[in-house]
Amino acid sequence: MLRFCFLFICIVQFGFAQVKPTQPNTPPKLVVGIVIDQMRQEYLYRFYDTFGEGGFKRMMAQGFMATNMHYNYAPTYTGPGHASIYTGTTPAIHGIIANDYYDKEEKKVVNCVEDLSQALVGATQTGKGVSPKRLQTTTITDELKLFTQSRAKVIGVSIKDRGAILPAGHLADGAYFPEGRGGKFITSAFYKNQLPDWVNKFNERNLINTYYKQTWTLLLPPEKYTASGPDESPYERKLDAKTKMIFPYPTQEMINKVGADYFSYTPFANDYITEFSKAAIQGEQMGEDEVTDFLTISYSTPDIMGHAVGPRAIELQDMYLRLDKNLADLLSTLDKEIGTGNYVVFITADHGVAEVPQYLKDKKIPAGYFNEEYATAKVNEYLASFYPGKKLIERISNAQVYLNHQAFDGSPKSTGLDFFVVAELAGKFLMTIDGVANYYTEAVIKQSDFNEGGIKGKIIRGFHAKRSGDIALVFEPAWFEGNSVQGTTHGSPYAYDTHVPLLMMGKGIRPGQSHLPYDITDITPTLSVLMKVMFPNGCTGKPILAALEP
Repeated sequence: MLRFCFLFICIVQFGFAQVKPTQPNTPPKLVVGIVIDQMRQEYLYRFYDTFGEGGFKRMMAQGFMATNMHYNYAPTYTGPGHASIYTGTTPAIHGIIANDYYDKEEKKVVNCVEDLSQALVGATQTGKGVSPKRLQTTTITDELKLFTQSRAKVIGVSIKDRGAILPAGHLADGAYFPEGRGGKFITSAFYKNQLPDWVNKFNERNLINTYYKQTWTLLLPPEKYTASGPDESPYERKLDAKTKMIFPYPTQEMINKVGADYFSYTPFANDYITEFSKAAIQGEQMGEDEVTDFLTISYSTPDIMGHAVGPRAIELQDMYLRLDKNLADLLSTLDKEIGTGNYVVFITADHGVAEVPQYLKDKKIPAGYFNEEYATAKVNEYLASFYPGKKLIERISNAQVYLNHQAFDGSPKSTGLDFFVVAELAGKFLMTIDGVANYYTEAVIKQSDFNEGGIKGKIIRGFHAKRSGDIALVFEPAWFEGNSVQGTTHGSPYAYDTHVPLLMMGKGIRPGQSHLPYDITDITPTLSVLMKVMFPNGCTGKPILAALEP
């Protein structure tokens, strides 16, 4: 009894200090982050029966799946999506508020990776320089470089420059993208002054010419595409004035009609990205030592074609069936080159996508289009009755209203109060325009809690004090900016734009699935725990414990 009491006292006094600590699990040799541009979670279910066994199905069966992963901010665009995945925070902190946004200082629209001080390396034509300088926080790839004293290799790859640059971060060994989205791979002088030998050798293979000669036909018999609508649809935007959006699509012929950019609409662009990614693994000798390396891949083509045809198109389903083969090929390469159990792969998306509004309207479901030019003119006309002779709305863009700040400066009749009054007057008036559901002025957003729930919380987390407009608009569900009855877009705080997949598989990942709600900002802290590196310096997410082995 006395011995038992003594043992009990020792446990209480010293806890488990006397227990020998276990050796922590070693991090993976390679992490591969895959972002599929414009992918809904429901595509995994809708297209499941036509997938092969080695791609999406393998990830779902052998890895972890979060079935309730959402973006926790709006607007839901490509640039902010990639930035949020890899920084673990939202536009309010990392600063990437849109793909292209109105710069209030420069009085012009700028791209989220635009950097005129940086040359394009390997380009055959003059183009705007790019870099991650507008990204205001570190990424998990930056933190990996810092942790390893730059011994880790970090490479970013995408058809879109922003899809390569924002995930790769500020300290990457390279971020690569095809010139003009259909040429040889190039990079920015921000990373390198010349292309590495392995990139030059890849470009010398001239795969692009091989793809140009191919014709995009259906992978399966037409009767297998029961998850999609008819091939010919009135809701699909034509790529030129004459060609119908129906199979087959002869690549070279289409390029001759609409230009080289057409290549990025084809599944062959995904093939191109896959082949380059495999070359990067070999060329950079990724995963060959005990220092974790990181490869970021963004498949942009589903978004590029998706904008034109919408989520019900047979083209989109076939695109995903072929992308499934790309994933299977990539996973097989990782098994061979890195070894099963030595790497981690995750798949997610930068946003979802809306139904084509006209498609819904024809089915008697409320939907519509908001014309920003009409709205700007009408609200300026309304405000002129209070402030004659002044143009008080500078522009409406990306569901943001920018007031003309100069109209409030230097006028003897203008006061600080006028600015707040005009913002409220403009917001109230915009509520009378069809499609506007609500508005939030900058003053209201600044006084609100960053962690607030609901749609208001998403607006708060997507609002950057220095870069966003003075009023944030929320449209009704199935409404968006534009006036074309064909094609679609994204950007809203609603589930069709926020609900995306998360699949994780490999070393340290616990197989299974969770239906609990998770935020897109939770991916990076999960990887940080797995890789044993610092969370990015603006990170607001939390690790997904259900995905990690104990």
